[in-house]
Amino acid sequence: MKYRALGRTGWKVSEISFGTWAIGGAWGAVDDEESLAALRQAIDCGVNFLDTADVYGDGRSERLCARIKRERKEEIIIATKAGRRLDPHTAEGYKDLTPFIERSLKNLETDSLDLLQLHCPPTDAYYMPEIFDALDELVKAGKIRYYGVSVERIEEALKAMEYPNVQTVQIIFNCFRQRPAGLFFEQAKKRKVGVLARVPLASGLLTGKLGRDSRFALDDHRNFNRHGEAFNVGETFSGVDYDRALDSVEELRDLLPPDVSMAEFALRWILMFDAVTCAIPGGKRAEQVVENCRAADLPPISPEAMVKVQQIYDRRIRPLVHDRW
Repeated sequence: MKYRALGRTGWKVSEISFGTWAIGGAWGAVDDEESLAALRQAIDCGVNFLDTADVYGDGRSERLCARIKRERKEEIIIATKAGRRLDPHTAEGYKDLTPFIERSLKNLETDSLDLLQLHCPPTDAYYMPEIFDALDELVKAGKIRYYGVSVERIEEALKAMEYPNVQTVQIIFNCFRQRPAGLFFEQAKKRKVGVLARVPLASGLLTGKLGRDSRFALDDHRNFNRHGEAFNVGETFSGVDYDRALDSVEELRDLLPPDVSMAEFALRWILMFDAVTCAIPGGKRAEQVVENCRAADLPPISPEAMVKVQQIYDRRIRPLVHDRW
């Protein structure tokens, strides 16, 4: 495992970290013992950064993270998110996240959150300085150490970075969502803001293990949110038409070096961008975690293969997603 600086926090985090959405819920059935085995495997592989949220299984994933941190001697940094429990989910609601933060402190068994992220708030929230002033006050009060944002759109990321104490931006970035690699990455590097690449495997599409006959459980967002019925459609399959994406995966498959899986290649592709701090794939089983972590040890992808990935994106995917988010 290799490590990169996380913004200006002073922390160095594993290039492949661990996203806990899947072990919390909304990805079909999960078993806590199996989830704990996956988390233990991640730490064994050198992962030291876990990304969670208060809505993942209504606190379930936070509690699993707390249990792992209690078990292990290694330093483990836990980032969580708040705001999606607001009802209604409005920008105004982000002015006072204290009740949610108190709940996360309890779930994570800590007195101070390592990193709190605004959880994909409405765009208007980024134009409300009082929200970020409130986060500064929470830092002063010791409730949180650092804060960042999780965004849907490039506009939101760019605006968020104008606030001087935003340390991180979490954004969808993968072979099927390449727009962040432009202006956003340039500005993130300039401002020394950490970049967390979420949905790095496009909801499993970029594992190469899904097909036209794949079926998903009723409580799996890949079933119930394909058209944005429950939340932003970009969170499911990166907002790409499923059949179009499968055709693109087959083209990408031709670029794989010997003994490298599609998931490993897709994660290594993300790490080719030095603006990225880490990719945060999920993993419901220990063997998935091992495969994901192997990506950090792969040699760089050849310039020729990088060009071909870009060409596949430009031809097949760009018209569907590039200007939408």
